[in-house]
Amino acid sequence: MSGQQPLPAALQEIADDFGAMPPGERLSLLLEFSDELPDLPERYADHPELLEPVPECQSPIFVVVEVDGEGPEARVDLFFSAPAEAPTTRGFAGILHEGLDGRTAAEVVGTPPDLPLRLNITDQVSPLRLNGMAGMLTRITRQVTQKAGL
Repeated sequence: MSGQQPLPAALQEIADDFGAMPPGERLSLLLEFSDELPDLPERYADHPELLEPVPECQSPIFVVVEVDGEGPEARVDLFFSAPAEAPTTRGFAGILHEGLDGRTAAEVVGTPPDLPLRLNITDQVSPLRLNGMAGMLTRITRQVTQKAGL
């Protein structure tokens, strides 16, 4: 993997887990992340207009980030709304939540845009689904950049 921009540590662990699994089991791992995606807190569940849609996704998914502080060391929290009927999309959101929630703004903004390809699931999910995950990451990094003043 020389020449690739490094992933934040938690995302690298997730990518390593996917890479270590037999290809036939990777979809099951993605679905586990779907189950682990936390529910929206009331402040967003009661005000869905505060979340940004991700139109690249085939399923309706919305995201919002909260940034505590300013600059590269600001803390980032991620919130997603994704329907249970879209487990693949929820799985991608779960990966992003597990890998980036609670990290610094610099770590989140520095996440390489080719993250979806590094999960070794290109044979299990369609390019459109991977594009949806890339869309989520794009919106997250843009919101963090704006809110942290980077």
